Amino acid sequence: MMREGTQTKLNPRQQEEKQEMWRTIEVVATVEHVVDMYPAAVGSNVVDEHNLIPPFNFAMVDNGIFRSGFPDSANFAFLQRRNLRSIIYLCPEPYPEANTEFLKSNEIKLFQFGIEGYKEPFVNIPEDAIREALKVVIDVRNHPVLIHCNRGKHRTGCLVGCLRKLQRWCLSSVFDEYQRFAAAKARVSDQRFMELFDVSSVKHLPMCFSCSKK
Repeated sequence: MMREGTQTKLNPRQQEEKQEMWRTIEVVATVEHVVDMYPAAVGSNVVDEHNLIPPFNFAMVDNGIFRSGFPDSANFAFLQRRNLRSIIYLCPEPYPEANTEFLKSNEIKLFQFGIEGYKEPFVNIPEDAIREALKVVIDVRNHPVLIHCNRGKHRTGCLVGCLRKLQRWCLSSVFDEYQRFAAAKARVSDQRFMELFDVSSVKHLPMCFSCSKK
């Protein structure tokens, strides 16, 4: 039996475990103190972080220009943080009611260019539609703008690729970017379209765009 007033000698490992336990207690106590002082702030931050889910294939293209796959309701909070002014929709199907309501409530303008999602070897990309969409993209009055189709690969990739040509990117860089998003679904026909697209018909590229050759 251990006598009152005596202490048990701890070996080095036990001492280390005891110190780690006290460090854990201190951290927990600090966090609880912050939560007690600012419960609303801490709670809202946690909720916001969990709600900010970007759409599939989301990425920044340039200043004020984004691209992605088709956004759904789970992505609305994330898109709201982008302060979008417009959306370029490259599919022929009607925009879903939930998405339309999101646009209305956030005063976002919709530009729809109905390009059919054909599969090779029956791909037919309408050059006029891409040209008109490109004019919307480079108009800074529409920024911030999100470009999207269904998966953010082919139709979106072609439009972004034509923008890159307008920015004087070399074809190898244009194709590299396209292939990063299309991955195993990359199409030779899409790349041929971008290669042959005549950017001379699209004028007045704003100075805010990066025109460095890549």
